[in-house]
Amino acid sequence: MTVNSENNQLGNRVAGYGLFMLTVVYAFNFIDRQILVILQESIKNDMGLSDAQLGLLSGFSFALVYITAGIPIAYWADRTNRRNIIAAALAVWSGMTALSGLAQNYTHLLLARIGVGIGEAGGSPPAHSMISDYYPPERRGTALGIYSTGVHVGVLMGFILGGLISEAYGWRAAFMAVGIPGVVFAVIFLLTVKEPKRGRWESEAEAAYKPTLGETVKLLSSYRSFWYLAIATGLTAFAGYGNGNFAPSYLIRNHGFSVGEVGIVLAIFGGGAGLLGTFMGGFLADRLGVADKRWYLWVPAIAGILAVPLGFPYLLLDNRIAVIGFMFVVTISLNTYLGPCLAISHSLVPPAMRALTSAVLFFVLNMIGLGLGPLTVGLLSDFYANYFGENSLRYAMLTVGVLSSPAILLFFLAARALPGDLASKAAADR
Repeated sequence: MTVNSENNQLGNRVAGYGLFMLTVVYAFNFIDRQILVILQESIKNDMGLSDAQLGLLSGFSFALVYITAGIPIAYWADRTNRRNIIAAALAVWSGMTALSGLAQNYTHLLLARIGVGIGEAGGSPPAHSMISDYYPPERRGTALGIYSTGVHVGVLMGFILGGLISEAYGWRAAFMAVGIPGVVFAVIFLLTVKEPKRGRWESEAEAAYKPTLGETVKLLSSYRSFWYLAIATGLTAFAGYGNGNFAPSYLIRNHGFSVGEVGIVLAIFGGGAGLLGTFMGGFLADRLGVADKRWYLWVPAIAGILAVPLGFPYLLLDNRIAVIGFMFVVTISLNTYLGPCLAISHSLVPPAMRALTSAVLFFVLNMIGLGLGPLTVGLLSDFYANYFGENSLRYAMLTVGVLSSPAILLFFLAARALPGDLASKAAADR
């Protein structure tokens, strides 16, 4: 075996281990973020909350601090050790999740969730940047897709653990049970993961370039494809977070599931479907994108065309088995976008802009998706209660699904603008 092949194998092992550990961190991110979703009916009954308050708690308040803290942390990550930032962030958000179990009223719980949001702001943008230095451009869609499956591993584990622990010991114990292990894993991550060389796959000049915040914003502003895809991801997440955060309540209220049953059903047919869709999105984009980079945007556009009409039977039928089946397909389709959009966004910028580019993309995604999605569903459900009674939530979710449909057009517009933006990037590199 030659020295170069040994180094390549070593590099592959380091990259593979790093990707695995980052994916586990992302799973903790969504266990701690989404545990509230499976517990919200119990919390609502215990504290006497409205659906609008639940939407504010699980969406807007969290998203506001998440996106506000995300940009300065990402700018810092583009200049310092990303592994250390991620380890510290994991310890903070996991600790605040455990503290959520001690909340005595709505204000306490709101403050704890704000703390979770501040911690989680330091997770994904530095991780995206590390992955783009672990893997070459032609493998980034798959790698970022694998990383993004951590969302659904986290959702799966959060639903199972949250449902079962809540039924057995109460919602407070569930928060503590998922928060404390994350603090321990933060130490393991810090001691075992290797920080990759920044700009490993680019020229020395690109790798050495250290843009200011203003230069980064100016460059991103010049790419129409980036802004089209950013808004498209936000609208897709608007339906994903809005309806996903209320899916347990929908199944409990409209189909008679228990909390434990909902945890298992959503873990398998929600988390499992999301995991499959996220991986397939990145994998297909990498394979099809060899011939034409626009496939990185056509894949989520085509998936959206499938998801929107199937949302109607998912939310309007009364047959449990049919509802779960349609939910499975819709969830797969709605989750194909993240890996391809991250990969193509990173291809538009130099290495020292990647964490910040992810933060800007996540700013738009989370403000529209996480910030407004659950809050809109909650407000509409409260409003529709005067007209549809116990069916108010299903019609609120249906409305949000329809409102997200312009994302399909925006993905196609982004694909149309992409070749010109990539040509501008190549000319600037020369």
